Amino acid sequence: MECLIGIAFKDFVIVASDMSVAHSIVVVSKDADKMYKLSDHLLMLVCGEPGDTVQFAEFIAKNIQLYKMRNGYELSPTAAANYTRRNLADFLRSRTPYSVNILMAGHDNDNDNGCELYFIDYLATMCKQPFAAHGYGSFFALSIMDRYYRPDMSKEEGIDLIQKCLKEIGNRFLVSLPSFKVKIVDKEGIHNLPDMSTVGSPMVFK
Repeated sequence: MECLIGIAFKDFVIVASDMSVAHSIVVVSKDADKMYKLSDHLLMLVCGEPGDTVQFAEFIAKNIQLYKMRNGYELSPTAAANYTRRNLADFLRSRTPYSVNILMAGHDNDNDNGCELYFIDYLATMCKQPFAAHGYGSFFALSIMDRYYRPDMSKEEGIDLIQKCLKEIGNRFLVSLPSFKVKIVDKEGIHNLPDMSTVGSPMVFK
């Protein structure tokens, strides 16, 4: 029932994650942060089994930081995504698999690859995408992004596209996902945007 959304443009990546944590029919929290900062220009969004997501995300984050300390430079988004996928694949073939879905967004300052977005699911499938989503909310968001996405959109147009997706999820999805955390990754780093609400019309910032 969780939802992660990511859209990669020419100069930036915008990502959004719902802030709800549920157990069975009970909503445990409405202010959870499902985004993990891996480096100054790299962000990972996770959803899935609550215990698995936290443990696996912290494992990846600490090992990427360890790599930087040992080698003196950060992993690129491509390298970090492949490292994450490999670990997920190894755990999948062990007795302790992780049920985790991931979006990895980053900006490659060193190799001029620009902004990148990677889709990784719990079966360790990985694919670089211009836009991607996890969860049932993706049934509504993917069609919106397919219709309106352009790689040369401005930040204002990108935020408006995310708002369109969240508005559709709020209007159509059976499960209530009242608020989303939103961030932008560009060559300057990671920037926080105001939390967005799916409640009410028109879409408003909290």
